[in-house]
Amino acid sequence: MAKTTKATILVVDDEAGILESLSGVLEDEGHQVITASSGEGALEKYAEHSPDIVFLDVWMPGMDGIATLKALKKKNKDVCVIMISGHSNIDTAVHAIKLGAYDFLEKPLSLDKVLILTRRAVEKQTLEKENIALRSSISQQWEIIGENHKMVELRDKISKAAASQGRVLIYGESGSGKELVARALHEGSTRRNNNFIEVNCAAIPNELIESELFGHEKGSFTGAFESKRGKFELAHEGTLFLDEIGDMSLVTQAKVLRIIETQEFQKVGGSRNIKVDVRIIAATNKDVEEEIRKGHFREDLYFRLNVILIQVPPLRDRKSDIPVLVEHFLSNFSRQYGQKKKSISKATLRALMEYEWPGNVRELKNTIERFVIMNPSDIIDVKEVQPVKTIRPDYTAFKTLRDARENFEKEFILKRLQENSWNVSKTAEELDIERSNLHRKIKSLGIETP
Repeated sequence: MAKTTKATILVVDDEAGILESLSGVLEDEGHQVITASSGEGALEKYAEHSPDIVFLDVWMPGMDGIATLKALKKKNKDVCVIMISGHSNIDTAVHAIKLGAYDFLEKPLSLDKVLILTRRAVEKQTLEKENIALRSSISQQWEIIGENHKMVELRDKISKAAASQGRVLIYGESGSGKELVARALHEGSTRRNNNFIEVNCAAIPNELIESELFGHEKGSFTGAFESKRGKFELAHEGTLFLDEIGDMSLVTQAKVLRIIETQEFQKVGGSRNIKVDVRIIAATNKDVEEEIRKGHFREDLYFRLNVILIQVPPLRDRKSDIPVLVEHFLSNFSRQYGQKKKSISKATLRALMEYEWPGNVRELKNTIERFVIMNPSDIIDVKEVQPVKTIRPDYTAFKTLRDARENFEKEFILKRLQENSWNVSKTAEELDIERSNLHRKIKSLGIETP
């Protein structure tokens, strides 16, 4: 038999014999036992010791077991309470289960049953603690780092939006952290215990996107050897994150619009309507209003998605957050690669602060990872690495070819504009493009002119 994890246990009963026998058998198993002879005493002992498990008698003078259970659940809804009842109080014990008690024991007590139930309760508590730790670890992985006023405002918007069921459209440059915002919205919502399903619309070929979103029936097209559930179905009662929605075809946009309106869809090749309850969060780095004018995006879908608009600031607009981001990534990657935590010299940090980071936080993260892997010393000095202020954007950090191309165009045009003292006509002539075309590029790429 596996060794039982030791626990702190509170035993509550007005019978001295029950307190003595239960305490003895539980202490023999190595548990720490605290006792109380009344409901009022139980609440005092619980506040003082925060036990893992409570054995609670149903019938006690004064504050009975049901009233005590309710009071304990108010203090901690996850408290594990095992009710103790006489045969005539079984109905009351069943009522206690409905109020949140873990289980009940019938008098006269079987010590074997006590040990079995204790072992199960401890295992349950251990599993719940592990789940909490796992969720905390996952939350840290997707933590939004930064104390710049723009990030404080961003977290405030996320907090307000998460509490609602409204659809959210996230706008931000590639690498700025749109997925982190989407996950924070999910974790802060009432749907947090259900699935968060992500679809990168730019990474899936048009001929496969409908199968990915809606699923398909066996034999519905060449290669469909078995039925498949789509992302909408998998996200039922949870959140569906449509990343880079600006790259979705107009045909698929129409079907997504219909699902938003009806909350129903059919699989590819299917004939049965499937009803879902899904909160949609969408994200893009494109100017959607410009895409609508070009005829590339449905205006009615835009209005449906844009119930709440959240804009993620680029890293160049919150450079004061670079030191804390650097420390965060240094800690994470040092731990990930089993190294002593490295530190960064003032000269290197100064160079990081001077760089414009066209690839945003993702590019900074990749840069710090490279520093940790490639630099053998404990202190990362600017002399030991490629000078940061001359680092070219890490185009391999971008998810798609379009993202890399757009960031290259932005850097190229920005450099030429700076060289020409922001003279658009002269820059357009050098680049051999129409002045009006360059103006559109400047706007669509988010280049801020002085």
